[in-house]
Amino acid sequence: MPKRLFVALATALSAVTAAGVVVARPGTANAATGGFDFAHPQVVATGLRAPWGMAFLPDGSALVSQRDTADIMRVRRGSAPVKVATVPNVSPGGEGGLLGIAVSPVYALDQWVYAYYTSASDNRVVRFRLSSPQAQQPILTGIPRAQTHNGGRIAFGPDGRLYVGTGDAGNSANAQNPNSLGGKILRIRPDGTVPVDNPFAGSPVYSYGHRNVQGLAWDESGRLYATEFGQNTWDELNRILPGRNYGWPICEGVCSDPRFTNPLVVWSPAEASPSGLAYAKGTLFAAALRGTRLWTVPISGGTPGTPAAEFQGTYGRLRAVAVGPDCSLWVATSNRDGRGTPADGDDRIIRVPPAAR
Repeated sequence: MPKRLFVALATALSAVTAAGVVVARPGTANAATGGFDFAHPQVVATGLRAPWGMAFLPDGSALVSQRDTADIMRVRRGSAPVKVATVPNVSPGGEGGLLGIAVSPVYALDQWVYAYYTSASDNRVVRFRLSSPQAQQPILTGIPRAQTHNGGRIAFGPDGRLYVGTGDAGNSANAQNPNSLGGKILRIRPDGTVPVDNPFAGSPVYSYGHRNVQGLAWDESGRLYATEFGQNTWDELNRILPGRNYGWPICEGVCSDPRFTNPLVVWSPAEASPSGLAYAKGTLFAAALRGTRLWTVPISGGTPGTPAAEFQGTYGRLRAVAVGPDCSLWVATSNRDGRGTPADGDDRIIRVPPAAR
């Protein structure tokens, strides 16, 4: 069944066109969107420098990667952020640096922390223990790097595999090139080997035809969703299926070519430029950079409802969003990344508590 397309346009009222396209006016969702109390946000960390990735340890504290300093900060409610590691060999510049971070699903047993970073020659995924980041193990190398479109989000799926969102590194041909790791979503085992059930035998490629993927999230049924930066016309929220081609650079947004899989939701870049993605209680949450808001998209059985926005213009550029072990929503700003206008206390992490029952 083809996906329904939801278009967010600032000047349009909610409507259904003759073609079945829902045109959604960006507005404010209700105060308990997705089971969270957006009326009572709490600032849990200040003074961060371009936070990019966020992952939680078993004790409930968050590890936050700082893109330009290559530092990993540990954030706890009620305490100032503490630097717990500096990742060596990171070569920051432009959109590159220390990007995504993930914690092993069995961290209590193996203590592995995973990071995606830009080196002098490539983008790569490594793993290490916080006590000795210099003893890192590269598990995926050779992802093309550039000043822009480095991708960088990593996350463990419900299947225990590590998923990696990459960008086309400013060369759009990479997205359709089966021999390039750029413009793809990749899937590997925790040790970096390729699962035998990947769609292309012997390859880490899970899906392709992407421009710049920076958000990954799964719903309770194991469906994978990803956010993707468009060029000048449409940013995308996609449902990711193994082996599918998502069209870039031949298509941006919806496409009539049956070779390509259409997005679930599109926005104009001015309203979105979506980076991090999280899922909770029937809702996807997309952190918008240029759009300076948190997009909320109700989703049921893989079908989206009408998008709405929270925090519109409140905290500036938003980079990361994650659901914490305390069932709250954590959102990281990105106002010190060279493109924002920092306010006092930036960069910050905002905690949205669960809604009262």
